[in-house]
Amino acid sequence: MKVAIVHDWLVDAGGAEKVLEALLDIYPQADIFTVVCFMDQDKTPWLKGRKITTSFIQKLPFSKKKYRGYFPLMPVAVEQFDLSEYQLVISSSYCVAKGVITGPDQMHVSYCHSPMRYAWDLQTQYLKESNLERGFKSMLTRWILHKMRIWDIRSSFGVDHFIANSNFIARRIQKVYRRDATVIYPNVAVDDFNLQEQKKDFYFTCSRMVPYKKIDLIVEAFTQMPDKKLIVIGDGPDMKKIKAKAGDNVTLLGYQSFAVLKQHMEDAKAFVFAAEEDFGIVPVEAQACGTPVIAYGKGGSLETVKDGVSGVFFDKQDVPSIIEAVSKFELNDKYDPLNIRKHAETFSTERFKSQIENFVDEKLKQHFELENI
Repeated sequence: MKVAIVHDWLVDAGGAEKVLEALLDIYPQADIFTVVCFMDQDKTPWLKGRKITTSFIQKLPFSKKKYRGYFPLMPVAVEQFDLSEYQLVISSSYCVAKGVITGPDQMHVSYCHSPMRYAWDLQTQYLKESNLERGFKSMLTRWILHKMRIWDIRSSFGVDHFIANSNFIARRIQKVYRRDATVIYPNVAVDDFNLQEQKKDFYFTCSRMVPYKKIDLIVEAFTQMPDKKLIVIGDGPDMKKIKAKAGDNVTLLGYQSFAVLKQHMEDAKAFVFAAEEDFGIVPVEAQACGTPVIAYGKGGSLETVKDGVSGVFFDKQDVPSIIEAVSKFELNDKYDPLNIRKHAETFSTERFKSQIENFVDEKLKQHFELENI
């Protein structure tokens, strides 16, 4: 059986790419289709030697750095992929990958990280963060997003089976596409992290410095708690703004190697997470170290952090709520690193592979039984 795996784009190695890597472990014979691919295959072993088909956007001017600027062309781009020779098509989609065209003799399973976030319920936030709330550019962007929503719904009809990466995203799929989705949590490389039971006296967070991650709120909160130490790893567009808010008790290390990040995650008394994520792999990685998590209680965090067992939640994305949650965390001395680690192991890569393989095998059997009737 020929298998095609469609991924939105291959530029950076993030959570979606870890899912793709696991899918390629399950289906080593699969060919990859993606809008653009600028990852160095020599430095990415799981891509090396793979057949990768890219779209016409790959060859457009400045696409390496400005590929997102071709967003309005991406639906057309994925529809040009010829998948007619593949019996099984799996899309790993958070933007346009699920929009590939397949026929009735093919089965299309979409692992949906999220419906197109900035086109649906996060449109207002996206426009605000991009300074596109008014003016001609705002009108043009809104019109493009309107057209993308129409295409997004239409393209959902071509998916035979949806898999959601969390119950939160399953609800979003139901809201947007009116489709049911099976929840299979994404893979987390828990074995890459070591359980450490003896913690040091500092809090930790790490992230790309972009608005929705809310690192500025975490830094502001700890600046107002000068008796508590915070270490931050990460870089990005908001770095200068965040640095200006940091007090003497906040250390910004910028970008660091995985080894340095891992060591801080293992040593920290708690990991602080203020973003609303669809799933959120990093909090699970922290728990794999036996490190409890202080998290914003919305989105995927509600499914990955156990309140009172592996962490504590705060209800609002603001400074007072974070301060209150830290105080609440410090009142609970019952966090057991071993239990926290065991909880993290329920999100392992082996568990993910097994669930995906069983799901696809069952659906393939049903699909081709119907075909032969």
